[in-house]
Amino acid sequence: MTAIAYSRALPLAPAYDVVVCGGGPAGCAAALAAARQGLRVLLVEGQGQLGGTATSGLVSHWLGGRFPDGRWVVGGIFREMAEEAVARGFALLPVAEPDQVYTPHGWHLGLIHGVPFDLFAMARYLDEKLAGDGVDVLLATRAVDVLVEERRITHVVIHNKSGLQAVPASVIIDATGDADIAALSGCDVVTGRREDGLMAPASLEFHVDNVDQDALSDYIHTRGAPRFRDLIRRLRAEGAWPFPYDIFISVQLNETGTMMINTPRITGVDGTDGASISDGLVRGRAEVHQLFDIMRRHFPGFGKARLKAVAPMLGVRESRRIVGDYTLTVDDLISGETFPDTIGYTMYGWDLPDPKRPSHQPMHERKVQKPPVTPIPFRVMVPRPVTNLICPGRAVSVERHVLGPLRVMAPVMAMGEAAGTAAIQVVERDIGFADLDVDALRRDLRVCGALVDCIPDRRNT
Repeated sequence: MTAIAYSRALPLAPAYDVVVCGGGPAGCAAALAAARQGLRVLLVEGQGQLGGTATSGLVSHWLGGRFPDGRWVVGGIFREMAEEAVARGFALLPVAEPDQVYTPHGWHLGLIHGVPFDLFAMARYLDEKLAGDGVDVLLATRAVDVLVEERRITHVVIHNKSGLQAVPASVIIDATGDADIAALSGCDVVTGRREDGLMAPASLEFHVDNVDQDALSDYIHTRGAPRFRDLIRRLRAEGAWPFPYDIFISVQLNETGTMMINTPRITGVDGTDGASISDGLVRGRAEVHQLFDIMRRHFPGFGKARLKAVAPMLGVRESRRIVGDYTLTVDDLISGETFPDTIGYTMYGWDLPDPKRPSHQPMHERKVQKPPVTPIPFRVMVPRPVTNLICPGRAVSVERHVLGPLRVMAPVMAMGEAAGTAAIQVVERDIGFADLDVDALRRDLRVCGALVDCIPDRRNT
């Protein structure tokens, strides 16, 4: 590839204390937390709505924040927004019955802890929520570059229909999920798995309605096959199942009969490469319509289903990760390690499909066990060498299989809240994130209702 030199003077936008890059769950929580500290906050989001993968990606199911019995593992802004969404009537807080063996909200009891919701109502709610706390939001806007001086980002370069602008900022929160800002600013990052750089399969989610959930439930209970493995095996033998995966996953959202289909697994996608993402979207749309036709013809309960929405955004499970001063390891999780700088928890399990075998979970195949609750140390969000940048979300400094428990939406909201709350120390004391008073941060988070202390596993009590 050849290159050319390109230089131009950029319009200077108003200055902010905090610029949050990315308006998904982590970015929204970070922006709210920073604004509640009295800071002036700008959030930029490339899609036309807030919510990220939860709305534009149609993964309308906040996972990782509750036990099946309804107790909270993630508090603070996550719990606040979940309860408000339920009060407004567009979300649910499912609770497992003691003798229940199947739930439509996630196939098995390990996933009943989610918060399913209507994505259109959620997008509107997030508009109101951030505006109510005084966050300035620019949608259809991307952070495309940064200016760095002496290991500090001084300006974020953004682009939208108005062109390029440079935004002065004291603190930058990289909530892109892909460590985009960290990479642009010269921070240490890794991509994919160590041996070949390959990444977990991406997905293009879709929603269907008019599902006969009684027929679906009857089939699952009769056959004992919540993921349709036997049916898929038969269809493949008949030449009627052309996909590389062998499980079917559907999740009821907030209304009976409306389901999120989390089945497609698109291999070979590089979430940091524009051409690869474009190709994944094209392949994904073709696959969605092919799969939907098979569902209507062969899957009990879906015979009269209607295609309600196909995601305009690819669901990327894995791309870049920062390399911080501390990397959370699989051994940490297995041993139940505790951390003095814990800023939140997740109760989600191992979930990072093999890059080449999209229905296989390597950690399950190896029978690797870990405690149900995983702590999240503050340090995993702090990149190096840039000092005024923090990266909440799935781009954190972890061994790649640790992404499974940490990458889902409730824990990334806990990280976002911690990042936004920490910003006040960086702004007022003119320090880097690596130098802040973590004990003070944890006290501030407790005041806000966040759960930062040990959470016992009492799922059946």
